[in-house]
Amino acid sequence: MTIGQLAHEAGVNVETIRYYERRGLLREPPRTHAGYRQYCQEDLWRLQFISRAKRMGFSLADIASLGTGDRASAEGVLKIAQSKIQLLEERQRELSETRSRLRRLVSVCEDPTNDDCVGLRLST
Repeated sequence: MTIGQLAHEAGVNVETIRYYERRGLLREPPRTHAGYRQYCQEDLWRLQFISRAKRMGFSLADIASLGTGDRASAEGVLKIAQSKIQLLEERQRELSETRSRLRRLVSVCEDPTNDDCVGLRLST
């Protein structure tokens, strides 16, 4: 298939495919005598894999480190996925703490007699 057909099937822009090739995320495809890139189903699978991985929080560097085709290993995916889970859990803890602090602030500021929030009030 052509680059346009591949882009359409994968739901990405043609420039995205070219960028992924430059980054080494997609193999350099064979070309016709006229110089047109020729892609196969494996290339479509790889583009879909990249899209799924990005939605799960993998960076392009993470995806590149997994390799392509036979070079991609379950062990590599597992290692990066576990790292992403750890980062997400840490971020969730930070967000939870921030939410708690904001709730305490709201509670203090909702009391019109409390001077602790006076610096945050708008002047009337």
